[in-house]
Parts: sequence; structure tokens; C-alpha cells
Amino acid sequence: CGGTRQSPINVDTAEAIFSPDLRPIQLSGYSLPASERLKLKNNGHTVVLELPNSLALSGGYAQQYRAAQLHLHWGSPSRPGSEHTINGRRFPAEIHVVHYNTKYDSFTEAMVRPDGLAVLGAFLEVGHWENQYYHEILEYLYEIQEVGQETFVPGFNIGGLLPANLKLYFHYNGSLTTPPCYQTVKWTIFNQTVLLSHHQMSVLVSTLRNADDKLLQNIYRPVQSLQGRSVLASFQTSPSVKHTPG
Repeated sequence: CGGTRQSPINVDTAEAIFSPDLRPIQLSGYSLPASERLKLKNNGHTVVLELPNSLALSGGYAQQYRAAQLHLHWGSPSRPGSEHTINGRRFPAEIHVVHYNTKYDSFTEAMVRPDGLAVLGAFLEVGHWENQYYHEILEYLYEIQEVGQETFVPGFNIGGLLPANLKLYFHYNGSLTTPPCYQTVKWTIFNQTVLLSHHQMSVLVSTLRNADDKLLQNIYRPVQSLQGRSVLASFQTSPSVKHTPG
């Protein structure tokens, strides 16, 4: 995990380069019927929801990517636990929706290729109201408290787990944030956050256990050095406008 394009990173908005070429992210097939059962698992590192490959990114990326899974990163009741930070600020939690390039036959094949993976990341914060979309996952966490436990949840609108505004985001080339840390990820980090109720956030950070039977908390990798990489923005982030060549 010691390469030069590692993730997560701190996004310095003053240094982000506005790129008018970054189009709004478009999702396709993200609204699933309740009859579709999705596997939810505690793998000892996080909670993973397996996604059917009928979910796809249909806009915002030059190539087509299919969904494989989503998972979350969080801290503890007293400590925020997003992986990426914005101007040094860490958010309470972060969702990653992992996709692989359709020109490869499987996620396993794609994850070792330079253009293999695309991950959508969004920050979770505490708001006043219960989030109905996150409820579809959080209400089942008590069934998978122990490592290796899994359950099935009814399909729902997976797009609801992401921000409403998919036009504003940061984009950079990085890696998986857990071993083997392959540097094959095109990252999209949304500028708008998603709100969960206080109770929902506490369920997220205080329910699952790890292999040592301790609470699964503070599951995020520290930010990695940019090593000269550019971070692009789909919107103007500061008055001193910096453009990329078209």
C-alpha cells in the first residue's frame, strides 16, 4: 500500500482545478424493487451491501461502469470517521459505492487494471430527520453484529443513499483504501452531504463488532499524500478561477 496514488486524500478546495469537462454523474437502474433481495454482510472491517450489476454509471464517466457493492466508513460516538477530508475537516461517516469497468468480465479482473474501478464517495452528517433510505440498511445491522454474519434486505432506491445533487463533485485518481490498495480507482467525491438522524448515526457507529468481539469503530484509513496529483472540481471552488485545458 505504499504507491504514489493512494487514497483517501484531503481535498484542498483552493487547490482544486475547475474542469468544465466533468459532466453530472448519472445513475441507471439504481431504483430496485422490494422483490430483489440484497445481501448485507459484516466482513469484520465494515458493512457491505452487495449490488446487482444492473446498477450502472451512465453519465459523468467516459466509460461504462457497473456497480459491485457499497460499504461505509465511520468513527465512534465521539470521533468523526470519514476517509476523505475537505480542507482538513473530517465528517462523521462516508459511503463508497464501488463500480467496475464493463469492458472487464468481473470486479476481480477489473480491480487490477488502471481503468478498472470507479467509486462514488459521499459524506454523511447528522441532521434533524430520519433518512428513509439509510433506514433500509440500518434496521438490519442488529442481525449481522458478529463477523461473517449476513442477511438479506429488500431492494430499494440505492440512489437515495447519495446526495440529491450529483453535479457538484471532486475527481481524482487514487486507490482502494484497504489492502491490496490497488491504484486503479477513479474517485468521485460529492460536494453535497447526506443527512442521517442522530439516532441513525449512533446505530451505524455502535452496532457491529469485529473479530476480537469489540465494537467496529474508527474504520478509516488516514489521508495519504497527493504526491503531485491534481484534484479536479466540476464547479468553481474559489474566486481565483483555475481552468484545465479542455
